[in-house]
Parts: sequence; structure tokens; C-alpha cells
Amino acid sequence: MRTEQFLRQFIVCISLTLFFGIPLGYAQSNIKEGNNNFARYTKSGDIKDLLEARKFADLAYKEKRDSSSYNNTLLKGLVYSSLAVADSNRTQKYDKDPIDEAEFMLSRLNDKQLNFENEAQINYLKKRLATAYLIKANRALINNNYEEAYNMFSKVNLYNTEANVNHNLALLSERLGKKDEAIHLYNDFIKDKSSAKPGYILTLSRLYLEEGDNNAAQNVLIKGRTFFPTNKDILFALLNLYASNGAYDAVVALADEAIAFEPESVSLNYLLGFAYEVTGKREQAERYYKKTLSLDPDDYNSNYELGLLYLKDFIKDTSDLEKQYEAQQYLLKANEIDPNAVNALKSLAVLFDKSGNEVQLERVNNQLNQINIQ
Repeated sequence: MRTEQFLRQFIVCISLTLFFGIPLGYAQSNIKEGNNNFARYTKSGDIKDLLEARKFADLAYKEKRDSSSYNNTLLKGLVYSSLAVADSNRTQKYDKDPIDEAEFMLSRLNDKQLNFENEAQINYLKKRLATAYLIKANRALINNNYEEAYNMFSKVNLYNTEANVNHNLALLSERLGKKDEAIHLYNDFIKDKSSAKPGYILTLSRLYLEEGDNNAAQNVLIKGRTFFPTNKDILFALLNLYASNGAYDAVVALADEAIAFEPESVSLNYLLGFAYEVTGKREQAERYYKKTLSLDPDDYNSNYELGLLYLKDFIKDTSDLEKQYEAQQYLLKANEIDPNAVNALKSLAVLFDKSGNEVQLERVNNQLNQINIQ
């Protein structure tokens, strides 16, 4: 019985040798030597071991029939993905770029059971590919080739999601005008505080504003305030957004926090003065306008708005000479700063009309007429 079994095995060996023209153990020897050299490379890091592994991997994959072997394909994928990194400057000669070769081998590893059994090796292959693409991405950035860099970082992300290149992709998406992609990525960053950063909050809010979505921009900044309640940049971005939307009640609510950061800011003091005026808090408005003028006496807006406050008081009681004087003082200063500002001239015309100053009223009306003619 044993003799018959041996004869059958011998006949199979002879048949394979005659059919393929090579000894049966030849391919097995190549794959074994290739694996041994690759194992040595993973320990030594010496490219000589990797090049030896390449030689045997190529021999084991020389014939068309070799492509059906899972082990041959896996070895070649491991070797060429490693070469894509170790020989990033491509000092060796290749018929096909190592990255392309490794990706092709990876695409042929379709046996689910064998893939499960070789999960560690496949993960290694993918991470080597990710590192190879990361090298190419960084080189593209150095050369200001942003489209190429975006494509390469996308490949990195495909093969190794732990590589943390989403920030690079977000920046490049923004630069390349891929705003939907950038918004999607930045939204992922701010899902929770652990991954959020003030810069992500501000960038995402700006992107929404550029898209004309003020509500989304506002919601992002409000969320940013919950994550970073003491961050000045987020606070001021929200303050400016409220102001541009005419939400002056919301501006007033942030006044104390904002002024604590920049008590000497001319623009901030003026904004708070205006917000308090719009919301009917006259005393606070007057105080902030005066603070603005103490910082910059030639600020047109604060001179005009303060003069307008006193003009309204005077209109209510034209016998109040103090309010008349105050209104005239600040409105004339505004007119001096910008002689062609129509709003200051019109306010002065009202003031001189109510006070009965015909000479000054005529002067102001003549100036308004000249501006209208121009």
C-alpha cells in the first residue's frame, strides 16, 4: 500500500517537472528564502536583506501561474510596500513603481479566510503603503503641489486611519476650494472637546460665513464657547458676528467679558456704546462713547453718535441749553473730521433749526447742497 502511494506521488512530481520545466521544490525554495530574508529585514532594517527578499519574491512570482499563490502574492506585497518606504528616492531599478506593485498585490489578496489568518502581515503592508504615500505627500507640499498633496494624504488615510492626516486634508481642501469636504472634516474635529481646537472652531465658522450660512457659523462659535469659555478669539468672533447680524442684545450680554480682554480698544468701546444705545441703555452708551473718545478724540463715529444722543435730548427739551451745547460740540467735531459726512451735516441742520441759528443753518444747508450736486 505504501509502495503504491509513493509511486503516485513520484509520478505527480515527474509530471509537474515535465509540464512546467522546473523542479517542484524550486518555487517553494524561493518563497521560503524570500520569507526568511524579509524576516531578517524586519529585525535588522538593513536594505540589503530587503533586496535579497525582493530577489526571491520576484523569482517566486516569475511565471503567470505563480499569481494564483496567496503566499507568493503576500510576500511580494510585503517586500514592495517596504521598498516603497526604504527606497523612497528610488535608487534601485524597477519595472513598476514599488507603491503600484504593492497595491496590485494587495488587490489580489481576496481570500477572506487567509486574510484573517494573515491579518498582521496585511496590516503591515497597508501601513507601509500609508508611510510611502505620506513621504510623497510631504514632498508635494514642499513643492507647493497642493492637488498632489491632497491626493497623497487621501491615500494615507485610506491605508492607515490612525495616521492623523485629516487636519492636512482639511487645510488642503480649504486651499483647493473643496469647501464641502473641508466643512465635513472640521465638523468631525469638533464633535467633542477632546478632538476640538480653537483654530478648528474659528476656521469652520469662517467657512460657513463664506458659504453664507450665518446660523451655522454662529452655532459653531457658541459650541466653541462651551468648549473654550475663556478663549478670546472665539469670543470676539462671536461678538462681531452678533454685531454684523444686528443682534445687539447678544452683544451687550458679552460686553463685560469682551472689555476685560481689551479695555483700551477703540473699536470695541465704540461697538459696545452703539449696542447699548440700540438696546435703549443710554447711560452705558454715553459712557462707552466717552471712553472711546478718551482713547481717540478724532474717532468720527463716537463723536457723531455722542452728538446724536445729546441732539435727541435737546429735541425733547429745546430749553436745555447744556444738551444743545453738548450736541453742537460733538457734531461739529464730527463734521470737522469728515466735512462731507452727510449724516453729521443733517444732524447739525436739525440742531440749528431747533435752536434758531439761521446763519449756521444756512451754512450747513449750502454744504449739503454742494455735496448733492457733486
